[in-house]
Amino acid sequence: MDIAAPKKIVRIIARLNVGGPAIHTVLLSSELNRRGYRDILVCGMVNDSEGDMSYLAAEKNVAPVIIKDMSREISPIKDIRAFFSILSVIKREKPDIVHTHTAKAGTLGRLAAICAGVPVKVHTFHGHVFDGYFNPVKARIFLMIEKFLAIFTDRVVTVSGLIRDEIVNKLKVVEASKCVVIPLGFELDRFLTCEKERGAFRKELGVGPDTLLVGIVGRLVPIKNHGMFIDAAADFIGRDRLAKVNFVIIGDGECAADLKEKVKRAGLDGRVIFTGWKKDLAPVYADLDVVVLTSLNEGTPVSLIEASACARPVVATDVGGVRDIVIHGKNGFLVNSDDAKDLSRKLADLLADGKKRAEFGLNGRELVRAKYSKERLVNDIESLYKECFKK
Repeated sequence: MDIAAPKKIVRIIARLNVGGPAIHTVLLSSELNRRGYRDILVCGMVNDSEGDMSYLAAEKNVAPVIIKDMSREISPIKDIRAFFSILSVIKREKPDIVHTHTAKAGTLGRLAAICAGVPVKVHTFHGHVFDGYFNPVKARIFLMIEKFLAIFTDRVVTVSGLIRDEIVNKLKVVEASKCVVIPLGFELDRFLTCEKERGAFRKELGVGPDTLLVGIVGRLVPIKNHGMFIDAAADFIGRDRLAKVNFVIIGDGECAADLKEKVKRAGLDGRVIFTGWKKDLAPVYADLDVVVLTSLNEGTPVSLIEASACARPVVATDVGGVRDIVIHGKNGFLVNSDDAKDLSRKLADLLADGKKRAEFGLNGRELVRAKYSKERLVNDIESLYKECFKK
């Protein structure tokens, strides 16, 4: 691909809600445009209960094409309208590449690209929806759809080796020769130097420096399983109610009301704190002593990358691509999914040992510094596109 004659890319994602896929796609569009490509970002609408990352697109001078009928919910009528809207964009722009991200955008976008005769079709699995999202019947239907679309897809990208193994070997979605691992990439500078921002978040919470803070960052949705975090907090506090430890839930979403009620029933008001969405997370991580993830399924969890860049030790459920970030006993601990008591025990271990927290944190920072940089991501994607055009 000659930079003097840049190729045009239509990049499609279901919506720019808070999370890794939104950051990933905006950074790719912004950086590839800076390198002389024409990268057009197409996305749907964010629900009222979700955090909206459109501000990041504006900061990066990316103006998305909005498909109003493309949203999180499955709606045959809206989805059909969204398909024709995407097809119209592709026919108008005549891209050399359509690159889709996330499940719904991957289905509608690739179908439209096939109908329009786009030369190269690429899809990125940021995780997958075959486990933990839908009932078994729906999951099987979506698996069949993905297998069909993979026939017409030139390259399938996964964000971790573990997801590639599931997609290729376990689920048989795509043949190995078409599937490549390209880890996520982020702008990590603020996180790598977050120490200078310590104190601001504690001041906002009204918590002094002698109280340890355990935090979880993410959407309050079922797949993130925040109930496990609350159960672990209840177990920890139940064993030592006088311990100077508070638990902080950073984020918002459809489960917020139920989670707050769960905290109230457990008698944890004041010990478990809800903050809502935080646009600027570097000061948040800077003041957390341990960062937790309790998801039932994950691609590559952004919160753990950001926490590690901030030199925070982590405790996470051993699911999806978590092992790409958490090396058990080196920069954090892995626990079994939905095992709140084990999570509580691992937290007690870390909270009792400041030296171990510091050691784990520095190990994590070194692990993510190079592996998840923005520059590495853009170079990898650019190389992938060049390879596709050598065929």
